[in-house]
Amino acid sequence: MTKLSVNINKIATLRNARGGDVPSVTQVAIDAQRYGAQGITVHPRPDQRHITRKDVYDLKPLISTEFNIEGNPHQPFIDLVLDIRPEQVTLVPDADDALTSNAGWDCIKHKDFLKEVVSEFKKAGIRTSLFLDPNPEMVPHAADTGTDRIELYTEAYAKQYPTNKEAALLPYLQTAQKAEEYHLGLNAGHDLSLENLKYFAENIPNLLEVSIGHALISEALYLGLENTIQAYLKRLAKW
Repeated sequence: MTKLSVNINKIATLRNARGGDVPSVTQVAIDAQRYGAQGITVHPRPDQRHITRKDVYDLKPLISTEFNIEGNPHQPFIDLVLDIRPEQVTLVPDADDALTSNAGWDCIKHKDFLKEVVSEFKKAGIRTSLFLDPNPEMVPHAADTGTDRIELYTEAYAKQYPTNKEAALLPYLQTAQKAEEYHLGLNAGHDLSLENLKYFAENIPNLLEVSIGHALISEALYLGLENTIQAYLKRLAKW
């Protein structure tokens, strides 16, 4: 079964809009795991506009499943991850002022840099994953960095899914097959939802984990957090 990691950034966004601690990021993490989530994802950005550095430290002792920290590996981020030592770090090449992640790594252009960063995290016993566009030609270069996994950036799939789901899936399938050839683990995330997840998970081989935040939290406004997490788990289940 593909694991579900719940990205709780949007909980922090809502809290920060008012100040204080409502809703509680830590309580949502505890509850999400209690409701069946197999991991918690956070993406602390330099401006701390949602998840803060304090949140990351507060969450560490509360994660009984898998802690996945995403971000651009600037030195403060590297230092934070090495201090926290989560189970997984996902490296994302987003600009400091990016509204949200919007591209995968160019593993040719940044290969030497990524090799150094990946090596540093792996020496600390932290599994690494590189955020990647659905491009099978980039996979060998990702493998050259020494990363354990890649995370497929699924926004393009989500956008095309309502009109042509087969065409939307194809580049992701090709990239997943290439990842298997290079013995890379496979994660996915960005704009996956209750509507489009099942088809993706059923047709992408060896999908180990999906990280879902915006859609899941939005759907939880109507369904409740527990019901929403259970609905995601049902879409990921394979009989």
